[in-house]
Amino acid sequence: MEGDPADDRTLFPATAGERLRAAREAQGVDLAEIAARTRIPQRHLEAIEQANYRGLPSITYAMGFAKSYARAVGVDEVAIGRQVRAEIGDAPERPSPTPSYEMTDPTRVPPSGLAWFGVVVALLVSIGVGLWYGTDWFRGGAPVESVAIPEASQAAPGNATAPAAAPTAPVATGGQVTLVANDSVWVRVSDGSGKRLYEKEMAAGERYDVPAGADRPHARTGRPEKLQVLINGSQAAPLGAPASTVDVEVTAAALQARAATAPASAGNTTATP
Repeated sequence: MEGDPADDRTLFPATAGERLRAAREAQGVDLAEIAARTRIPQRHLEAIEQANYRGLPSITYAMGFAKSYARAVGVDEVAIGRQVRAEIGDAPERPSPTPSYEMTDPTRVPPSGLAWFGVVVALLVSIGVGLWYGTDWFRGGAPVESVAIPEASQAAPGNATAPAAAPTAPVATGGQVTLVANDSVWVRVSDGSGKRLYEKEMAAGERYDVPAGADRPHARTGRPEKLQVLINGSQAAPLGAPASTVDVEVTAAALQARAATAPASAGNTTATP
Protein backbone atom coordinates (compact mmCIF):
# COMPACT_ATOMS: atom_id res chain seq x y z
CA MET A 1 0.00 0.00 0.00
CA GLU A 2 2.89 2.31 0.58
CA GLY A 3 3.67 2.25 -3.17
CA ASP A 4 0.21 3.43 -4.18
CA PRO A 5 0.92 7.20 -3.98
CA ALA A 6 3.90 6.85 -6.29
CA ASP A 7 1.79 4.87 -8.75
CA ASP A 8 -0.91 7.53 -8.59
CA ARG A 9 1.60 10.24 -9.38
CA THR A 10 2.69 8.31 -12.47
CA LEU A 11 -0.81 7.66 -13.75
CA PHE A 12 -2.16 11.10 -12.87
CA PRO A 13 0.46 13.88 -13.24
CA ALA A 14 0.64 15.86 -10.06
CA THR A 15 2.51 19.01 -11.12
CA ALA A 16 1.35 21.60 -13.61
CA GLY A 17 4.36 20.86 -15.77
CA GLU A 18 3.54 17.16 -15.91
CA ARG A 19 -0.05 17.95 -16.89
CA LEU A 20 1.14 20.21 -19.69
CA ARG A 21 3.69 17.66 -20.91
CA ALA A 22 1.05 14.91 -20.90
CA ALA A 23 -1.34 17.08 -22.95
CA ARG A 24 1.46 17.90 -25.41
CA GLU A 25 2.52 14.28 -25.83
CA ALA A 26 -1.11 13.23 -26.28
CA GLN A 27 -1.28 15.57 -29.28
CA GLY A 28 2.02 14.27 -30.66
CA VAL A 29 3.62 17.73 -30.53
CA ASP A 30 7.24 18.31 -29.55
CA LEU A 31 8.40 21.10 -27.30
CA ALA A 32 10.02 23.04 -30.14
CA GLU A 33 6.63 23.47 -31.81
CA ILE A 34 5.09 24.75 -28.57
CA ALA A 35 7.96 27.26 -28.36
CA ALA A 36 7.18 28.42 -31.91
CA ARG A 37 3.45 28.77 -31.15
CA THR A 38 3.88 30.69 -27.92
CA ARG A 39 7.12 32.53 -28.79
CA ILE A 40 8.51 31.44 -25.42
CA PRO A 41 12.14 30.21 -25.33
CA GLN A 42 12.22 26.44 -25.22
CA ARG A 43 14.46 26.41 -22.11
CA HIS A 44 11.68 28.16 -20.16
CA LEU A 45 9.11 25.60 -21.30
CA GLU A 46 11.44 22.80 -20.22
CA ALA A 47 11.78 24.46 -16.80
CA ILE A 48 7.98 24.56 -16.45
CA GLU A 49 7.61 20.90 -17.35
CA GLN A 50 10.25 20.04 -14.73
CA ALA A 51 8.69 22.39 -12.12
CA ASN A 52 12.05 24.17 -12.01
CA TYR A 53 10.62 27.64 -11.50
CA ARG A 54 13.92 29.02 -10.26
CA GLY A 55 15.10 28.94 -13.85
CA LEU A 56 12.40 31.45 -14.86
CA PRO A 57 12.77 35.23 -14.61
CA SER A 58 10.09 35.66 -11.92
CA ILE A 59 6.85 34.28 -10.52
CA THR A 60 4.88 36.55 -12.85
CA TYR A 61 6.70 35.19 -15.89
CA ALA A 62 6.35 31.61 -14.64
CA MET A 63 2.56 31.94 -14.40
CA GLY A 64 2.28 33.79 -17.71
CA PHE A 65 4.43 31.25 -19.58
CA ALA A 66 2.51 28.35 -18.05
CA LYS A 67 -0.84 29.84 -19.09
CA SER A 68 0.41 30.39 -22.64
CA TYR A 69 1.64 26.78 -22.71
CA ALA A 70 -1.79 25.64 -21.46
CA ARG A 71 -3.62 27.56 -24.20
CA ALA A 72 -1.36 26.00 -26.83
CA VAL A 73 -2.21 22.45 -25.77
CA GLY A 74 -5.88 23.02 -24.83
CA VAL A 75 -5.60 22.83 -21.02
CA ASP A 76 -7.51 25.10 -18.63
CA GLU A 77 -5.10 28.01 -18.28
CA VAL A 78 -6.78 29.38 -15.13
CA ALA A 79 -6.35 26.07 -13.31
CA ILE A 80 -2.74 25.79 -14.48
CA GLY A 81 -2.00 29.31 -13.30
CA ARG A 82 -3.40 28.58 -9.84
CA GLN A 83 -1.46 25.33 -9.62
CA VAL A 84 1.82 27.00 -10.60
CA ARG A 85 1.21 29.70 -8.01
CA ALA A 86 0.57 27.05 -5.37
CA GLU A 87 3.68 25.09 -6.37
CA ILE A 88 5.86 28.17 -6.15
CA GLY A 89 4.43 28.83 -2.70
CA ASP A 90 5.83 31.67 -0.68
CA ALA A 91 9.00 32.15 -2.70
CA PRO A 92 9.88 35.86 -2.68
CA GLU A 93 9.01 37.76 -5.84
CA ARG A 94 12.01 39.06 -7.76
CA PRO A 95 11.92 42.14 -9.96
CA SER A 96 10.96 41.10 -13.46
CA PRO A 97 14.02 41.56 -15.68
CA THR A 98 13.74 42.39 -19.32
CA PRO A 99 13.20 39.01 -21.03
CA SER A 100 16.05 37.95 -23.28
CA TYR A 101 15.26 36.37 -26.59
CA GLU A 102 17.55 34.07 -28.45
CA MET A 103 19.02 35.76 -31.49
CA THR A 104 18.34 32.62 -33.51
CA ASP A 105 14.59 33.01 -32.99
CA PRO A 106 13.24 33.79 -36.50
CA THR A 107 10.28 35.66 -35.01
CA ARG A 108 12.61 38.18 -33.34
CA VAL A 109 15.37 38.76 -35.92
CA PRO A 110 14.56 39.82 -39.50
CA PRO A 111 16.22 37.73 -42.22
CA SER A 112 19.50 39.18 -43.42
CA GLY A 113 18.25 39.10 -47.00
CA LEU A 114 15.28 41.27 -46.10
CA ALA A 115 17.52 43.76 -44.30
CA TRP A 116 19.84 44.05 -47.30
CA PHE A 117 16.84 44.44 -49.62
CA GLY A 118 15.63 47.41 -47.55
CA VAL A 119 19.09 49.03 -47.76
CA VAL A 120 19.20 48.59 -51.55
CA VAL A 121 15.68 50.03 -51.99
CA ALA A 122 16.52 53.08 -49.87
CA LEU A 123 19.70 53.66 -51.91
CA LEU A 124 17.84 53.40 -55.23
CA VAL A 125 15.18 55.85 -54.03
CA SER A 126 17.87 58.35 -53.05
CA ILE A 127 19.57 58.04 -56.44
CA GLY A 128 16.24 58.42 -58.25
CA VAL A 129 15.37 61.61 -56.34
CA GLY A 130 18.80 63.05 -57.12
CA LEU A 131 18.44 62.29 -60.84
CA TRP A 132 14.90 63.71 -60.99
CA TYR A 133 15.75 67.04 -59.42
CA GLY A 134 19.33 67.29 -60.61
CA THR A 135 19.00 66.35 -64.29
CA ASP A 136 16.54 66.53 -67.20
CA TRP A 137 16.78 62.81 -68.03
CA PHE A 138 13.16 62.14 -67.06
CA ARG A 139 11.71 65.40 -68.41
CA GLY A 140 11.70 64.67 -72.11
CA GLY A 141 14.93 65.63 -73.79
CA ALA A 142 18.42 66.93 -73.27
CA PRO A 143 19.11 69.87 -70.99
CA VAL A 144 18.53 73.23 -72.65
CA GLU A 145 20.04 76.57 -71.98
CA SER A 146 18.03 79.11 -70.06
CA VAL A 147 16.66 81.88 -72.25
CA ALA A 148 16.44 85.37 -70.85
CA ILE A 149 13.67 87.63 -72.11
CA PRO A 150 14.74 91.27 -72.30
CA GLU A 151 12.25 93.71 -70.89
CA ALA A 152 10.31 95.73 -73.40
CA SER A 153 11.51 99.30 -73.70
CA GLN A 154 8.97 101.93 -72.88
CA ALA A 155 7.33 103.74 -75.77
CA ALA A 156 8.68 107.15 -76.57
CA PRO A 157 6.30 110.05 -75.95
CA GLY A 158 3.89 110.55 -78.86
CA ASN A 159 4.62 107.15 -80.37
CA ALA A 160 1.44 105.08 -80.76
CA THR A 161 3.21 101.76 -81.09
CA ALA A 162 5.18 100.34 -78.15
CA PRO A 163 8.00 97.97 -79.12
CA ALA A 164 7.49 94.46 -77.82
CA ALA A 165 10.05 92.24 -76.19
CA ALA A 166 12.71 90.86 -78.48
CA PRO A 167 12.06 87.31 -79.77
CA THR A 168 13.29 84.64 -77.44
CA ALA A 169 16.35 82.65 -78.34
CA PRO A 170 15.69 79.30 -80.03
CA VAL A 171 15.43 76.30 -77.75
CA ALA A 172 16.36 72.70 -78.38
CA THR A 173 14.13 70.85 -80.86
CA GLY A 174 11.84 68.37 -79.16
CA GLY A 175 11.01 68.17 -75.48
CA GLN A 176 8.23 68.88 -73.01
CA VAL A 177 5.92 71.82 -73.68
CA THR A 178 4.33 73.34 -70.57
CA LEU A 179 1.68 76.06 -70.35
CA VAL A 180 1.76 78.17 -67.17
CA ALA A 181 -1.08 80.59 -66.33
CA ASN A 182 0.06 84.06 -65.23
CA ASP A 183 -3.54 84.95 -64.42
CA SER A 184 -6.99 83.41 -64.73
CA VAL A 185 -7.28 82.31 -68.38
CA TRP A 186 -9.36 79.85 -70.39
CA VAL A 187 -7.49 77.42 -72.64
CA ARG A 188 -8.35 74.36 -74.69
CA VAL A 189 -5.82 71.84 -76.05
CA SER A 190 -6.85 69.41 -78.83
CA ASP A 191 -4.90 66.98 -81.01
CA GLY A 192 -4.75 66.96 -84.80
CA SER A 193 -7.95 64.95 -85.09
CA GLY A 194 -9.89 67.42 -82.94
CA LYS A 195 -9.92 65.22 -79.84
CA ARG A 196 -10.04 67.42 -76.76
CA LEU A 197 -7.06 66.78 -74.47
CA TYR A 198 -7.55 69.59 -71.95
CA GLU A 199 -10.02 72.43 -71.38
CA LYS A 200 -10.14 74.54 -68.26
CA GLU A 201 -10.24 78.01 -66.76
CA MET A 202 -6.69 77.91 -65.40
CA ALA A 203 -5.90 79.76 -62.19
CA ALA A 204 -2.77 81.86 -61.73
CA GLY A 205 0.25 79.62 -61.25
CA GLU A 206 -1.50 76.50 -62.61
CA ARG A 207 0.52 74.41 -65.08
CA TYR A 208 -0.38 71.98 -67.86
CA ASP A 209 2.13 69.65 -69.52
CA VAL A 210 1.14 69.01 -73.14
CA PRO A 211 1.35 65.21 -73.73
CA ALA A 212 4.60 64.56 -75.58
CA GLY A 213 3.03 61.77 -77.64
CA ALA A 214 -0.03 63.74 -78.77
CA ASP A 215 -0.61 64.13 -82.53
CA ARG A 216 -0.07 67.80 -83.49
CA PRO A 217 -1.66 69.27 -80.33
CA HIS A 218 -3.16 72.77 -80.67
CA ALA A 219 -3.87 75.31 -77.94
CA ARG A 220 -6.79 77.76 -78.27
CA THR A 221 -7.23 80.79 -76.02
CA GLY A 222 -8.50 84.35 -76.16
CA ARG A 223 -5.80 85.79 -73.84
CA PRO A 224 -2.44 84.41 -74.99
CA GLU A 225 -0.59 87.07 -72.99
CA LYS A 226 -1.73 85.33 -69.81
CA LEU A 227 -0.02 82.08 -70.74
CA GLN A 228 3.68 81.50 -70.31
CA VAL A 229 5.10 78.88 -72.70
CA LEU A 230 7.99 76.66 -71.59
CA ILE A 231 9.96 74.05 -73.51
CA ASN A 232 11.92 71.78 -71.19
CA GLY A 233 11.63 74.52 -68.59
CA SER A 234 12.98 77.28 -70.88
CA GLN A 235 10.98 80.33 -71.90
CA ALA A 236 9.50 80.23 -75.41
CA ALA A 237 7.71 82.86 -77.47
CA PRO A 238 4.09 83.70 -76.50
CA LEU A 239 1.29 82.03 -78.41
CA GLY A 240 0.09 85.31 -79.92
CA ALA A 241 -0.60 88.99 -79.54
CA PRO A 242 -2.39 90.17 -76.38
CA ALA A 243 -6.20 90.04 -76.30
CA SER A 244 -6.41 87.99 -79.50
CA THR A 245 -7.94 84.59 -80.09
CA VAL A 246 -5.28 82.12 -81.21
CA ASP A 247 -5.23 78.45 -82.18
CA VAL A 248 -1.58 77.45 -82.25
CA GLU A 249 0.22 74.12 -82.54
CA VAL A 250 2.05 73.55 -79.28
CA THR A 251 4.66 70.96 -80.13
CA ALA A 252 8.24 71.91 -79.29
CA ALA A 253 9.23 71.83 -82.98
CA ALA A 254 6.29 73.99 -84.08
CA LEU A 255 6.85 76.57 -81.36
CA GLN A 256 10.55 76.85 -82.22
CA ALA A 257 9.84 77.14 -85.93
CA ARG A 258 7.15 79.75 -85.24
CA ALA A 259 9.53 81.81 -83.11
CA ALA A 260 12.23 81.62 -85.77
CA THR A 261 10.00 82.58 -88.73
CA ALA A 262 7.67 85.10 -87.06
CA PRO A 263 8.35 88.72 -88.14
CA ALA A 264 9.82 91.00 -85.50
CA SER A 265 6.57 92.97 -85.30
CA ALA A 266 4.35 89.90 -84.76
CA GLY A 267 4.41 90.24 -81.02
CA ASN A 268 4.01 94.04 -80.95
CA THR A 269 0.97 95.57 -79.30
CA THR A 270 -0.65 98.86 -79.96
CA ALA A 271 -0.48 101.10 -76.92
CA THR A 272 -3.25 103.55 -76.15
CA PRO A 273 -1.94 107.15 -76.53
